[in-house]
Amino acid sequence: MRAAFYERTGAAREVLQVGELPTPEPGPGEVRVKLATSGVNPSDVKSRAGLRTKTLPFARIVPHSDGAGVIDAVGEGVPRTRLGERVWTWNAAWKRPFGTAAQFVALPAQQAVRLPEAVGFDVGACLGIPALTALHAVRMDGGVAGKTVLVTGGAGAVGHYAIQMAKLSGAEQVIATVSNAHKAALAEQAGADLVLDYRSEDVAARVLEATDGEGADRVIDVDFAANVNESLAAVRAEGDIVVYGSGKPEIAVPFYPAIVKNVRVRFFIVYNLSAGDRAAAIAQLTRWLEHGCLKHNIAARLPLAKIAEAHELVESGRAVGNVVIEID
Repeated sequence: MRAAFYERTGAAREVLQVGELPTPEPGPGEVRVKLATSGVNPSDVKSRAGLRTKTLPFARIVPHSDGAGVIDAVGEGVPRTRLGERVWTWNAAWKRPFGTAAQFVALPAQQAVRLPEAVGFDVGACLGIPALTALHAVRMDGGVAGKTVLVTGGAGAVGHYAIQMAKLSGAEQVIATVSNAHKAALAEQAGADLVLDYRSEDVAARVLEATDGEGADRVIDVDFAANVNESLAAVRAEGDIVVYGSGKPEIAVPFYPAIVKNVRVRFFIVYNLSAGDRAAAIAQLTRWLEHGCLKHNIAARLPLAKIAEAHELVESGRAVGNVVIEID
């Protein structure tokens, strides 16, 4: 099969290769998916670049956890009725050497989730990390019904979904931050009630103004290292800051502003969701997909041969939304 892979960490154009690898066979409890698309996420880029560690856990890695396609083979113990099922994947490359940047992937059957017929494979490649991250950030700790939610980075892959999902989950008011007019339009289209340009506006002051001085009940934060002071100033007393990303490995948190408000800060990574949380999120996501409730922001679609360019788009931040690899 045709696949992209790397055998050492480094710059995308230096380490990513595209070539022939053996087509995988599904083992017991597994399915094989003939992939149509593969999603590129920041975590994929960071792993390939060696930002967390330069020591590879496997001799060769086919990257990307997200993808979509059709089940074309099943292993022992998996019902043959799943053959031909349209699916999207999660955690394909998490603690595994073979992800979705290939024509085929074999993985545990539960990691291939039915994709509603009306939903394209390009959208399917955006669900495992961006959509589930946004949904868990909205659902956790009692959800956001009747609350004011501040979404930082409201035009990004996760933020764009988080705005919509907060509104669908009953949030009274959703405020989003962006960095330019184009991103503001995307956040508004997603349903944000108030969009703030963090480069030219005092975000905390505007949030307090919009909430009668109370602050946001929940902040969903794309980069806590960059936003820690702003988020603490914008959140209400007894409020929640839900952190799913950081631009730096260490974050200095101002103690007094946090403690006087009794602020709760929750960190999570979507790869490590509990079985119960993941099942509940997938069930809700499936219902919304079936009813066409969500808008999807795909910034770029590139062929597998241009995987290095796709990684560079994500790495540079130039792509406003999801980057998808189309696999022949």
